[in-house]
Amino acid sequence: MYKLRLREKRGKTQTNWLDSAHTFSFAQYFDMFNMGFSDLRVINDDTIEPNGGFDLHAHANMEIVSIVIQGELEHKDTEGNTNFLKAGDVQVMTTGSGILHSEFNPSNTNKTRILEIWILPEKKELKPKYKAKHFSKESMHNQLKLIVSKNGNNNSLKIHQNASIYQSIIEADKTVFFNMPENKKFWIQVIKGAIEVNSNILEAGDGISIVNESGILEIAGVDFESNFLLFELRNLTI
Repeated sequence: MYKLRLREKRGKTQTNWLDSAHTFSFAQYFDMFNMGFSDLRVINDDTIEPNGGFDLHAHANMEIVSIVIQGELEHKDTEGNTNFLKAGDVQVMTTGSGILHSEFNPSNTNKTRILEIWILPEKKELKPKYKAKHFSKESMHNQLKLIVSKNGNNNSLKIHQNASIYQSIIEADKTVFFNMPENKKFWIQVIKGAIEVNSNILEAGDGISIVNESGILEIAGVDFESNFLLFELRNLTI
Protein backbone atom coordinates (compact mmCIF):
# COMPACT_ATOMS: atom_id res chain seq x y z
CA MET A 1 0.00 0.00 0.00
CA TYR A 2 1.24 3.44 -0.99
CA LYS A 3 -0.07 6.54 0.80
CA LEU A 4 0.91 10.07 -0.20
CA ARG A 5 1.60 12.80 2.37
CA LEU A 6 1.29 15.98 0.31
CA ARG A 7 3.53 18.96 1.09
CA GLU A 8 0.61 21.36 1.56
CA LYS A 9 -0.83 19.12 4.29
CA ARG A 10 2.24 19.54 6.50
CA GLY A 11 2.16 21.65 9.63
CA LYS A 12 3.95 25.00 9.67
CA THR A 13 6.00 27.06 12.09
CA GLN A 14 6.99 30.57 11.00
CA THR A 15 8.94 33.14 13.02
CA ASN A 16 11.17 36.07 12.10
CA TRP A 17 14.09 33.66 11.60
CA LEU A 18 12.53 30.23 10.89
CA ASP A 19 10.25 28.78 8.22
CA SER A 20 9.59 25.13 9.06
CA ALA A 21 7.30 22.47 7.57
CA HIS A 22 6.42 19.44 9.71
CA THR A 23 5.62 16.11 8.05
CA PHE A 24 4.48 14.71 11.40
CA SER A 25 3.03 16.29 14.55
CA PHE A 26 5.56 18.62 16.14
CA ALA A 27 5.51 21.48 18.70
CA GLN A 28 2.25 23.42 18.24
CA TYR A 29 1.20 21.35 15.22
CA PHE A 30 -0.88 18.31 16.16
CA ASP A 31 -2.44 15.78 13.81
CA MET A 32 -3.55 12.57 15.50
CA PHE A 33 -3.34 10.75 12.15
CA ASN A 34 0.27 11.81 11.56
CA MET A 35 2.16 11.20 14.79
CA GLY A 36 5.03 9.38 13.11
CA PHE A 37 5.73 6.29 11.05
CA SER A 38 7.29 3.22 12.65
CA ASP A 39 10.33 4.57 14.57
CA LEU A 40 10.41 7.73 12.44
CA ARG A 41 9.01 10.49 14.64
CA VAL A 42 9.94 13.81 12.98
CA ILE A 43 10.81 15.18 9.55
CA ASN A 44 11.12 18.96 9.74
CA ASP A 45 12.12 20.96 6.66
CA ASP A 46 13.75 24.05 8.22
CA THR A 47 14.85 27.23 6.46
CA ILE A 48 16.87 29.45 8.81
CA GLU A 49 17.41 33.13 8.10
CA PRO A 50 20.92 34.68 8.28
CA ASN A 51 22.17 34.92 11.90
CA GLY A 52 19.13 32.98 13.08
CA GLY A 53 18.93 29.67 14.85
CA PHE A 54 17.91 27.48 17.74
CA ASP A 55 19.25 28.62 21.11
CA LEU A 56 20.62 26.11 23.58
CA HIS A 57 17.84 23.59 24.32
CA ALA A 58 17.50 20.09 25.73
CA HIS A 59 16.79 16.70 24.18
CA ALA A 60 16.76 13.18 25.59
CA ASN A 61 16.15 9.64 24.33
CA MET A 62 16.08 10.42 20.63
CA GLU A 63 18.34 9.82 17.64
CA ILE A 64 18.48 13.17 15.79
CA VAL A 65 19.76 13.32 12.21
CA SER A 66 20.34 16.71 10.56
CA ILE A 67 21.02 16.94 6.82
CA VAL A 68 22.32 20.26 5.50
CA ILE A 69 20.74 20.99 2.13
CA GLN A 70 21.77 24.61 1.63
CA GLY A 71 24.09 27.05 3.37
CA GLU A 72 25.94 26.45 6.64
CA LEU A 73 25.07 25.31 10.15
CA GLU A 74 26.99 25.90 13.39
CA HIS A 75 26.51 23.17 15.98
CA LYS A 76 27.42 23.39 19.69
CA ASP A 77 26.50 21.04 22.53
CA THR A 78 27.21 20.41 26.21
CA GLU A 79 29.33 17.35 25.36
CA GLY A 80 31.95 19.77 24.05
CA ASN A 81 31.25 19.30 20.35
CA THR A 82 31.50 22.33 18.06
CA ASN A 83 31.17 22.01 14.31
CA PHE A 84 30.52 24.08 11.19
CA LEU A 85 28.56 22.09 8.64
CA LYS A 86 27.88 22.85 4.98
CA ALA A 87 25.65 21.46 2.24
CA GLY A 88 26.17 17.72 1.94
CA ASP A 89 27.09 17.28 5.60
CA VAL A 90 25.05 15.02 7.86
CA GLN A 91 25.22 15.00 11.65
CA VAL A 92 23.84 12.44 14.10
CA MET A 93 23.19 12.98 17.80
CA THR A 94 22.35 10.27 20.28
CA THR A 95 20.67 12.45 22.90
CA GLY A 96 20.29 9.51 25.27
CA SER A 97 20.34 10.47 28.95
CA GLY A 98 20.24 14.17 28.01
CA ILE A 99 22.10 16.80 26.03
CA LEU A 100 21.84 20.54 25.42
CA HIS A 101 22.65 21.86 21.94
CA SER A 102 22.25 24.88 19.68
CA GLU A 103 22.05 25.13 15.89
CA PHE A 104 22.73 28.46 14.14
CA ASN A 105 23.10 29.87 10.67
CA PRO A 106 26.46 31.70 10.92
CA SER A 107 26.04 33.58 7.63
CA ASN A 108 25.22 37.29 7.54
CA THR A 109 23.64 37.02 4.08
CA ASN A 110 22.65 33.46 3.11
CA LYS A 111 19.80 31.25 4.28
CA THR A 112 20.39 27.75 5.61
CA ARG A 113 18.11 24.81 4.85
CA ILE A 114 18.24 21.58 6.80
CA LEU A 115 16.14 18.47 7.22
CA GLU A 116 15.80 17.59 10.90
CA ILE A 117 14.89 13.94 11.48
CA TRP A 118 14.05 12.25 14.77
CA ILE A 119 14.14 8.48 15.18
CA LEU A 120 13.17 6.66 18.36
CA PRO A 121 16.13 4.75 19.86
CA GLU A 122 16.15 1.05 20.67
CA LYS A 123 17.10 1.83 24.28
CA LYS A 124 16.65 4.77 26.62
CA GLU A 125 19.27 6.54 28.72
CA LEU A 126 22.14 5.85 26.31
CA LYS A 127 25.35 7.85 26.61
CA PRO A 128 25.06 11.01 24.47
CA LYS A 129 27.18 10.95 21.31
CA TYR A 130 27.78 13.18 18.29
CA LYS A 131 29.24 12.55 14.86
CA ALA A 132 29.15 14.30 11.48
CA LYS A 133 30.24 13.33 8.00
CA HIS A 134 30.22 14.75 4.46
CA PHE A 135 28.56 12.78 1.66
CA SER A 136 29.50 14.00 -1.79
CA LYS A 137 26.99 14.60 -4.54
CA GLU A 138 28.94 12.13 -6.68
CA SER A 139 28.41 9.34 -4.14
CA MET A 140 24.62 9.57 -4.54
CA HIS A 141 24.43 10.64 -8.19
CA ASN A 142 21.78 8.45 -9.88
CA GLN A 143 22.16 5.88 -7.10
CA LEU A 144 21.04 5.27 -3.54
CA LYS A 145 23.70 6.14 -0.97
CA LEU A 146 23.38 4.72 2.54
CA ILE A 147 24.00 7.67 4.89
CA VAL A 148 22.61 6.38 8.22
CA SER A 149 22.26 2.83 9.56
CA LYS A 150 22.28 0.78 12.76
CA ASN A 151 25.65 -0.85 12.10
CA GLY A 152 27.40 1.93 10.16
CA ASN A 153 27.48 -0.17 7.01
CA ASN A 154 29.22 1.24 3.91
CA ASN A 155 30.73 4.08 5.94
CA SER A 156 27.33 5.40 6.99
CA LEU A 157 26.67 7.17 10.29
CA LYS A 158 25.47 4.91 13.10
CA ILE A 159 22.26 5.26 15.07
CA HIS A 160 20.82 3.14 17.87
CA GLN A 161 17.85 1.75 15.97
CA ASN A 162 17.16 -0.81 13.25
CA ALA A 163 16.60 1.88 10.63
CA SER A 164 18.42 2.96 7.48
CA ILE A 165 18.38 6.20 5.53
CA TYR A 166 19.43 6.40 1.89
CA GLN A 167 19.86 9.59 -0.15
CA SER A 168 19.88 10.03 -3.90
CA ILE A 169 20.31 12.90 -6.36
CA ILE A 170 18.75 11.69 -9.58
CA GLU A 171 18.50 13.15 -13.05
CA ALA A 172 15.41 13.18 -15.27
CA ASP A 173 14.74 9.85 -17.00
CA LYS A 174 17.17 8.00 -14.71
CA THR A 175 15.90 5.22 -12.44
CA VAL A 176 17.22 3.72 -9.22
CA PHE A 177 16.02 0.38 -7.89
CA PHE A 178 15.60 -0.79 -4.31
CA ASN A 179 14.80 -4.34 -3.24
CA MET A 180 12.24 -4.01 -0.44
CA PRO A 181 12.76 -6.71 2.22
CA GLU A 182 9.63 -8.34 3.58
CA ASN A 183 8.28 -7.28 6.97
CA LYS A 184 9.59 -3.73 6.66
CA LYS A 185 8.06 -0.28 6.23
CA PHE A 186 9.41 2.42 3.94
CA TRP A 187 9.09 6.19 3.71
CA ILE A 188 10.29 8.40 0.85
CA GLN A 189 10.68 12.17 1.31
CA VAL A 190 11.39 14.50 -1.62
CA ILE A 191 13.80 17.34 -0.84
CA LYS A 192 14.02 18.89 -4.30
CA GLY A 193 12.53 18.32 -7.73
CA ALA A 194 10.07 15.54 -8.55
CA ILE A 195 10.22 11.75 -8.76
CA GLU A 196 8.00 8.84 -9.73
CA VAL A 197 7.74 5.99 -7.22
CA ASN A 198 6.09 2.89 -8.67
CA SER A 199 3.67 5.09 -10.69
CA ASN A 200 3.17 7.66 -7.87
CA ILE A 201 4.38 11.21 -8.65
CA LEU A 202 5.96 13.13 -5.75
CA GLU A 203 7.15 16.73 -5.78
CA ALA A 204 9.41 18.64 -3.39
CA GLY A 205 8.02 18.41 0.15
CA ASP A 206 5.86 15.37 -0.58
CA GLY A 207 6.31 12.10 1.26
CA ILE A 208 4.95 8.60 0.70
CA SER A 209 4.56 5.66 3.06
CA ILE A 210 4.93 2.13 1.77
CA VAL A 211 3.39 -0.67 3.84
CA ASN A 212 2.85 -4.39 3.19
CA GLU A 213 4.93 -4.30 0.01
CA SER A 214 7.98 -6.24 -1.10
CA GLY A 215 9.92 -6.73 -4.30
CA ILE A 216 11.51 -4.05 -6.45
CA LEU A 217 10.90 -0.37 -5.81
CA GLU A 218 11.49 1.77 -8.90
CA ILE A 219 12.26 5.45 -8.35
CA ALA A 220 12.59 7.57 -11.49
CA GLY A 221 13.69 11.18 -11.85
CA VAL A 222 11.09 13.54 -13.31
CA ASP A 223 12.70 17.00 -12.95
CA PHE A 224 16.13 17.94 -14.31
CA GLU A 225 17.60 17.07 -10.90
CA SER A 226 15.83 15.69 -7.85
CA ASN A 227 16.99 14.96 -4.31
CA PHE A 228 15.19 12.50 -2.04
CA LEU A 229 15.51 10.29 1.04
CA LEU A 230 14.46 6.67 1.43
CA PHE A 231 13.86 5.30 4.95
CA GLU A 232 13.83 1.57 5.70
CA LEU A 233 12.09 0.99 9.03
CA ARG A 234 10.75 -1.69 11.34
CA ASN A 235 7.24 -2.99 10.65
CA LEU A 236 5.59 -1.36 13.65
CA THR A 237 1.87 -0.50 13.81
CA ILE A 238 2.34 3.31 13.93
